[in-house]
Order: sequence, then structure tokens, then C-alpha cells
Amino acid sequence: MSGPSSTSVPTASASREVFRHLALQMAALDGFMQAQVASFEPEIRDMAAYCLESTGKRLRPALVFISGWKGEGVVEDPLVRAAGVLEMVHLATLVHDDIMDAADLRRNRGTAARQFGPDAAVLLGDALFSQALHIAAHFPTTEVCRLVSESTRKVCSGEIMQTLHRRDMSVTREDYYRVIDLKTAELFRAACFLGARLAGFGPEFVQAANDFGRHLGIAYQIYDDLVDCLGEEKNIGKTLGTDLASGKLTLPLMLLLEKLSTDERAAVIAAMQTGQPLPLAASVEQMRTLGIAADVAQAVEAELALARGVLEAHRDLAPVPLMLQLIDLLKAQLAALHGSCAKP
Repeated sequence: MSGPSSTSVPTASASREVFRHLALQMAALDGFMQAQVASFEPEIRDMAAYCLESTGKRLRPALVFISGWKGEGVVEDPLVRAAGVLEMVHLATLVHDDIMDAADLRRNRGTAARQFGPDAAVLLGDALFSQALHIAAHFPTTEVCRLVSESTRKVCSGEIMQTLHRRDMSVTREDYYRVIDLKTAELFRAACFLGARLAGFGPEFVQAANDFGRHLGIAYQIYDDLVDCLGEEKNIGKTLGTDLASGKLTLPLMLLLEKLSTDERAAVIAAMQTGQPLPLAASVEQMRTLGIAADVAQAVEAELALARGVLEAHRDLAPVPLMLQLIDLLKAQLAALHGSCAKP
């Protein structure tokens, strides 16, 4: 695989173009998240602050702001608070994910589990969940708290399902899509729904935003699963190869198993079931030779096409151009990763 230029440069300008529109909203979100630290007990405020610091992509808040977009310079407090709630739920899931995956690196620094130990980290994740629901309960409508509570339950259910099926070679493609729909697409969906709803758009666009978020979330998780197999930690900023190490049967691994010879497949299955290293499955060269990246890219692009399709009837609305830019951005990231893997 080639160096940083293969996965970062082609998409850097596209990413800046999308997120430069959100500078004021993200600044407001930063202030909101920092203010939440004081809500935690004094003894754990430093731990909470470590998790809440602005070091990630903040895709879910971006989806809230973009789906509720009213124009440059318009920052609406309900959207900021909703974005903060969903980001806090997401951060809580990351804390728990990193414990289960035994990951040391997240966003170019130590995970909460590495910093504070897994026992404290799991409770810290619980505290973040609780604070998110506390904020959601203070909206003037119960709809926000109800939606966030339901989405949180679905995310946790997806993670439970995936955990119970680690090293399970009977997992089907339908099972895989069900899990990623719950564990990832659900918060994307909720973010887009809340953004459009709280901004006061009509029910038809709110539903379109809801469906857009779901398809974008599925596409993003499939892409992220490919990154876990083929990316480079120095470029991505988090521990990679955790799906391989923990025995998660993701789409790239499913496709790999379908294309291996009988003996090679048996060796990989045996390694996954016993927790042994998987040099074959982890090999960029093997994935390139068998065309795994191209096949996964097709699955991502199919979901992005569905996401684009639900917006067709609403092209005259302010949020849609930015929503379409998000699709183009993910396609550019996918192309960069695919291209780096296709090089001899």
C-alpha cells in the first residue's frame, strides 16, 4: 500500500469544502460539549473531558447541522444541543467498543480504556450515555428524548449481536447488514431526522432525510470495515485490524472467504475460530489480487445511490446540496482507498 498521499490528499480539499460551511455550528458545539464537563461529578470530570474533547470527525453532529441547514451563518440552539446529544451517545459507544476490541489508539491518542483502565472506562461510557439522555429530556418536546433513547438501545443491540457472533462462521450477509443498520446507521438516521425536524422542514423532507441518513450510515460502515482491513494506522488515527483480531465477520472478510481456495478458506476459518493471527486475510496484496476492495466498493456505492435517490424530489431545499456533497466525499474517500490497494 502506498503512503499517506494515497488516502488523504485526494479527499482533503473535498472534506474542507463540506465542513467549512459548518465552522460556526461546530464552534457552538465545542462550547456546548465543554460546558457539559461541569455536569459530571468532580472526581471524574477530567475523564469526561478526555472523552468530550474535539478530536474526531464529528460526522453525526455534521449530519444534524446539514440536514437542518438554513444558510450560512445560521446557528440554531436546538440543533446544537441535538448534535451534542448524539455525539455524546456516539462517544460512549466508542469507549465501549475500544474495551471490547482491546484497542489502544483512537483519534491519534490513547483510548479511554488505555488511559483509565477497562473497568473505569466501561462505567465512564455509561456515564456519557446517561448525560446524553439527561440533555435530551430537557427539550420542550418528548420526541427528542424518545428518539435518542430508542436509537441508543438499537446501537447497543447491534453491538451485542455482533459480540455474540464473534468467530461465528455462520453469519450471513443479511445478518451483517442487520448489525450495521443498528450499530452505525441508526445514529446517522437519527441525526438527519432530528436536524430536519428541529429545523422545521416538512414531513416529506424529514422522512427523506431519515432515509438518507440510514443509507449513508450503512455505506459508511461498510467503507470503515474495508479501512479496518486495508488502511494504515498512521493515516487513519486509530487501531486497525481489530475486526480480524476479534473475529468479526465483516463484508470484506465474507467476500475474501468466498474467493479463497478450499484449503486457504479452511485455514482462515480455523484461525478466526481460535483467535490466531490472520496474515492471509490481513494481506493487502491478497485482497488486491482477489478484487475484494472492488467488490466492497460496489456495496458502498449501491447504498450511496439509494441515499442520493431519496433526495431527488427535494433538490430545491437548502440542505440538499450539502447532503449530496457528503455522498461525493465518501465516494472520494472510497476511491482513494481502493486506488491505493489496486496499485502493484
